[in-house]
Parts: sequence; structure tokens; C-alpha cells
Amino acid sequence: MEILIITGPPYSGKGTQCEILNKQLDFKHISTGDRCRFEKESGTEIGKIMSEYEEKGDLVPDSIMKELFGQILDENKANAGIILDGYPRTDAQVDDLIELVDQKNMEIGKVLNIDVPKSELLNRARKRAETSDRKDDKDPKIHIKRIEVFEDSTRPAIEYMKSKLEVKTFDGLGSIDEITERIKASL
Repeated sequence: MEILIITGPPYSGKGTQCEILNKQLDFKHISTGDRCRFEKESGTEIGKIMSEYEEKGDLVPDSIMKELFGQILDENKANAGIILDGYPRTDAQVDDLIELVDQKNMEIGKVLNIDVPKSELLNRARKRAETSDRKDDKDPKIHIKRIEVFEDSTRPAIEYMKSKLEVKTFDGLGSIDEITERIKASL
């Protein structure tokens, strides 16, 4: 099974691009946020722990994410591929994912990084808050917190990934179709 990683800041359009790639590649889209919400809503032990962190806009501890992604990889081993959306987010998670993939005889194909300036991210967050039913999308303080957490933890992890995996960075400004074409050209 091949793994494609889509990364970038919150509100950069990762989920949208993952859904498009899901249809074009026939790889299963695994949204970290959606899976975490599922775990919380289902009241699983992992979900209870995650809710404490996620509702504040903080990252879930790496050890919990490693356990969850081990489960996700096992659940999807029969698929031709998966698209990871929102994971890994820290240096430790990069190492954890590489270790899990090696243990399970899988392969990480590429990492696609969508880059968007902070002012545009905040603009998109405000727009998403108008249409989303997610409680965590309604609070502008959480928008800022998510971007800060990305800058502190995930941006350095993306740089770290560059020493271990093939990472392509794309300009995330423009229409959805323009961004999709940039990504498709690299695949």
C-alpha cells in the first residue's frame, strides 16, 4: 500500500485537495481531524483523551496519535493507497509514521505541502466558520491558536520530513482547480 501525505497549515485547503485526489487516485482519504472527531463522538478511550486537547486547539500527544495511526494503517491495508490529511504534525510523529510504515511493509510515496500566508488562512477560517457546524470552527481565538501551533510544531516537522521523505511545496493561493493542477503536475 502506498501512502500520500498532504500537509499544510489549518485552512489551507488540505481536505478539499484530499477529496479531489481521493476520486482521481482511488486512494482512501484519511482526515486526522475527522477520525479524531469520530473517536470523540464514539466515546472511545482515545477519543476522550483527544477531546481534552483538540477542543483547546492543542495537538494530541504523539504517543496517542501513533496508537491511532497504527490502527488506521491496519484498517486500510487492503487498499491500494491512502491519503493522510493532517498527520504527521511533529518531528516525533514523522519518525513514528516512518516506523509504523516500515513495520507494516508499506511505503510513503510523496509529501505534498500546501503553503498559504497567515492573512489568507484567517480569511478562510472566518468563511468556514460561517458554514461549518463544528464547535471548534466558531471561535476566532482557536483559529489563531491552530495557526500558532502549526507554526511552532508542524512547520518544523515539514522541514524535518524533507531530510527523510520527498516533499513538494505548492502555492495554496488561487482557485481550487489551480491548486489541484499544481498538485497533479507533481504526481
